[in-house]
Amino acid sequence: MLFDSLEFAVFLPIVFAVYWYLSNKSVKLHNAFLILASYIFYGWWDWRFLFLIIFSSGVDYFIGKKLSNTTEERKRKKLLWTSISVNIGLLGIFKYFDFFTKSFAEAFTLLGKPLDPVLLNIVLPVGISFYTFQTLSYSIDVYKRKLEPTGDFISFFAYVSFFPQLVAGPIERATNLLPQFYKRRVFSYDNAVDGMRQILWGLFKKIVIADNCAGIVDPIFNHASDLNGSTLAIGAIFFAIQVYGDFSGYSDIAIGTARLFGFDLKPNFLYPYFSRDTAEFWRRWHISLSTWFRDYLYIPLGGSRGGIWQNVRNVFVIFLVSGLWHGANWTFVAWGGLHAFFFILLILMGNHRKNLDVVAQGRHLPSLKELFQMGSTFILLSFLLIIFRADTIGEAWVFINNMFSESIIGRPQVYESKAFIPLIGVLFLVEWMGREKLHALEGLSKLNRPWRWIAYLSLILIIVCFRGESQAFIYFQF
Repeated sequence: MLFDSLEFAVFLPIVFAVYWYLSNKSVKLHNAFLILASYIFYGWWDWRFLFLIIFSSGVDYFIGKKLSNTTEERKRKKLLWTSISVNIGLLGIFKYFDFFTKSFAEAFTLLGKPLDPVLLNIVLPVGISFYTFQTLSYSIDVYKRKLEPTGDFISFFAYVSFFPQLVAGPIERATNLLPQFYKRRVFSYDNAVDGMRQILWGLFKKIVIADNCAGIVDPIFNHASDLNGSTLAIGAIFFAIQVYGDFSGYSDIAIGTARLFGFDLKPNFLYPYFSRDTAEFWRRWHISLSTWFRDYLYIPLGGSRGGIWQNVRNVFVIFLVSGLWHGANWTFVAWGGLHAFFFILLILMGNHRKNLDVVAQGRHLPSLKELFQMGSTFILLSFLLIIFRADTIGEAWVFINNMFSESIIGRPQVYESKAFIPLIGVLFLVEWMGREKLHALEGLSKLNRPWRWIAYLSLILIIVCFRGESQAFIYFQF
């Protein structure tokens, strides 16, 4: 079920009404209803994959229980590795088996010994990378005694399957979200209104910005060998805007929807295209994933404790793994590796923790230096996203090679409707004005009611009039 679909527009009000009707009942019943709603939401794509998420939830629930009853370290490690093996094993089978099998066969073919690989050709379950990391982090935190294991299986299953963030994040931690299922939720009008604001902004980013950008981006990437350099450069820039509008739009809708039901999710995007270097970008882009790799991979590998070269090695590892997390394709590995390269450059120069504040904090406008830093960082990120968007390394090379030809100064060959393009300026202007808030429209709460409603109705009108052709959320494939 897509957030921008008619089905969800019907589903959400019904679930919202029944949920709050049950608010005076027991917490278990409240949570059980959320599980039912979440399974309907997830099963809308393919009900058969419900068994997979139920199995994953059950494994980590019972491992958590076992860990609470076991003090012997050897047994505790066995339980932890059981959780890791099951979760990563399922992810490997569904997402990576065919990729590594084909890559293995291609390597032997290059050596003159062709192989005929056996492929599974199975459909990738929506959201498996997200909820797998969510359940896995629970077992790890229980093992490290950072979290008391739960004996409430209804709360735990509701935590894993919570529909607003089930299929594309944010990847929540049990330490933050699970305790919220233990207590009775009380309806808050102010929280619900703020949630609706964030949903509205997310729909604008997805429906108006991302979907319209796709109408320009897809033809350019699909015909890269036939287009001039300036057109390809435009395609790269518009894809950077598309993927941001798409994924951060989803996160806004997810976080806002969760707030309607009395839950607070962690922010997943904090205006990443206002970053002044790539290190700041990764502190602001897909925060739930980058912090997951920091806490469960980078720090266990030693982090920066072993000196500069161990730090470099560990950064390189997490970026490669992060790239592979995004998809079973060498393009994602290359994209992760290049990000690692630029991040490591900042480490070696001692600048990777230079920009920890909000850009132009307390000021209306950035300085010329900040403007240059943001612009150059955005251009670099757009360039790297060419590899992210391409189907193969070869296609990425053709795109980049043609883009940096002498035709880059020629007239762009873009003929699709450009009427929505000024609204990209609205996107960046509104986000710039709200960059010190958790979401861009949070500041509307301080305006007088007439001005608030003018803003709401204007956004709704824009969404209706400039709706792009519906596209699946990009991160559903991950």
